[in-house]
Amino acid sequence: MGFLIFNAISILLVVLFTNSNADFNQYYYPLWGLNHLTVDPQGTEVQLLMDTSSGAGFRSKWEYGSGLFHIRMKIPERKTGGIVTSFYLTSAPDYQNPGNHFELDFEFLGTNGTVQTNVYDNDGGHREQSFKLWFNPSQDFHTYGILWNPHHIVFYVDEIPIREFNNKTVRGVDYPSMPMHIEASIWNANWAGVVDWSQAPFIAHYQDFNFYACPARRNTVSLCSSVKYFWNKQTELNAVQKRLMQQYRKLYMSYDYCSKGATRKPDDCIA
Repeated sequence: MGFLIFNAISILLVVLFTNSNADFNQYYYPLWGLNHLTVDPQGTEVQLLMDTSSGAGFRSKWEYGSGLFHIRMKIPERKTGGIVTSFYLTSAPDYQNPGNHFELDFEFLGTNGTVQTNVYDNDGGHREQSFKLWFNPSQDFHTYGILWNPHHIVFYVDEIPIREFNNKTVRGVDYPSMPMHIEASIWNANWAGVVDWSQAPFIAHYQDFNFYACPARRNTVSLCSSVKYFWNKQTELNAVQKRLMQQYRKLYMSYDYCSKGATRKPDDCIA
């Protein structure tokens, strides 16, 4: 029975996370580094280029209050540290210091196959969990997904749940309560390592620009909590998903802020 349930879940997520013909221009627009961003004529693939002069990024046209978000991504193949290739949701306004805000991140730290997830919970973040992936993310496209509903946030890699952040507002832990938009970018950061600029340019590829989400209205997410949206019906991972997540976290997680040596676990880490 467990195998059948897992297969059913996998098939559903494959269907929901796969629509490679979606047009970039329907859902997104270039945000910065415009001369380092290329959209193919069909609108089905975007390339972001990073060199010593600039990186690039794009964002969704609208803000959302809940949804099942995903993209297919291939990171730069030239080996280096310091280059951050990302896909994330954020409540931060464009071109401003974000300050305290909500944000849900996939960030590749260099090009060695390590992806960092992070949650900004109306603050400066620092909830990093990193994974040394079980494949080479520079050699082919893989799907990175984020489920955000009133109950929990789940990070997926190729339909496999690797992280869950539960709504614990009853315990005084903040939970995303502001509309967020989608962004993707390539840039460089000292905290992600040292860039070998002799390998530049670094090129990231993105595909599959469709997603499932509730557009936010009147700057509130309250109207997006209805169970009429299928992504709001799952209140927690089922037993099969939990076992799968536990297995992959045990095998591939390389850093966890919840167990980094603090004398007391953060409230959001307590089950």
